[in-house]
Amino acid sequence: MSLRHRIYAVAVSCLGWAFDLFDLFILLYVAPILAHVFFDSSRQMLSLAAVYGAFTATLIMRPIGGYLFGHYSDRHGRKNTLVVASVGVGISTALMGAIPAYQTIGAAAPLAFLLLRLVQGIFMGGMVAATHTLGTESIGPARRGLASGIISGGGSGIGKLFASFVFVLVSLAVPGPDFARWGWRIMFFSGLASSLLGLFVFTRLQESPLWLALAAQKRNAPPPRGTPLGALRGGYVGVTLGCVLLTLTGGGLSYLTSGYLPTFLKIVNRLPSTELGLILSGSAVCVMIASVLSGALSDRLGRRKSMFLCGAVSLLCIAPLYLGLGRAQSVGAIAAYAVALSAIGTFCYAPLLIVLNERFPTEIRSTGTAVSWNVGFAIGGSMPTIVSLFTGEAGALPTTLAVACTLTSLVYLAVVTFTPETRGAMR
Repeated sequence: MSLRHRIYAVAVSCLGWAFDLFDLFILLYVAPILAHVFFDSSRQMLSLAAVYGAFTATLIMRPIGGYLFGHYSDRHGRKNTLVVASVGVGISTALMGAIPAYQTIGAAAPLAFLLLRLVQGIFMGGMVAATHTLGTESIGPARRGLASGIISGGGSGIGKLFASFVFVLVSLAVPGPDFARWGWRIMFFSGLASSLLGLFVFTRLQESPLWLALAAQKRNAPPPRGTPLGALRGGYVGVTLGCVLLTLTGGGLSYLTSGYLPTFLKIVNRLPSTELGLILSGSAVCVMIASVLSGALSDRLGRRKSMFLCGAVSLLCIAPLYLGLGRAQSVGAIAAYAVALSAIGTFCYAPLLIVLNERFPTEIRSTGTAVSWNVGFAIGGSMPTIVSLFTGEAGALPTTLAVACTLTSLVYLAVVTFTPETRGAMR
């Protein structure tokens, strides 16, 4: 594979992950509105928790999608998996924008919303099976940590930036009460555009060279028996558990910072939609920068040392930043706190992809990575729901989030302590 195709593979994997998270984070940008549209809104925090519960339902289904699509990806390649999964994500997202409100169809509204979130979760799990292996398998060993930062954290930042851009654009086109009444639906319909663009890009992608080499070796061999889950049991139970804990805590910190910020800034700092979108756009750019730096650091220091350093920074900084954001009054101060929280919250998240890749052999890499990543995020992604449920009123959110992030950082550091060095292990 030429250098141009290697770079293209990393870029496309990054773009695929960005499209995945764009469709996922659209909900977070309008969560307070959906709490009124799809649920009984007589109690603000309870209806908000219901929205985050639907968000968590998507994450719960992702391990199933990761298992099914991971098995397909290990057997038939990464490219086709990426195409099918991206189309499924976009269509299910667009359909959410067509659901009538709770006031119109009653309990059928939250049920339809939940059903589509479950379907979306299966396809999103499939995206991980392809995006989280193809790019890193296509790049040279010396730059795989950097590729991990570009794909996972960079893709996350681009997805959030796309979501912020669409949010600002729609807010300007449909201002005031009309946005809460029907303008938010346009954001979900935009999921179709991301699928069409992804389909155009992904079909021109070359297959992973590591997978092609493995396929060539097995071409004349009998097909393997059993299931991919059986393969994971064959000496990889402990590896999978460790990878799940890493993604649970590292991903949990990302959701408790970047993931919760749209809601925090709306109900605690009470920012108007336009200012909110601009601040979140700047935060998304900082997420991309911090991710690339964190991934590159793992190439330089090794995976274990860099993750421990990032965990220590998160432990020391996130809680004070959330407490400061809760007291901030000026838009400038709010923006500074939000940008810092987004950047630091992604430090632990960016190197995860390559660590998971390096802990599984090529023949089960998609399955192992997708299952570990999706199970970890299914649990870690439920943290915003738990925070909402345990917070009696909006004014208590800064303290609750500070405590949650501190505890998550401590567990992350404990898991990293028992994680072996993996740099250079992927062949």
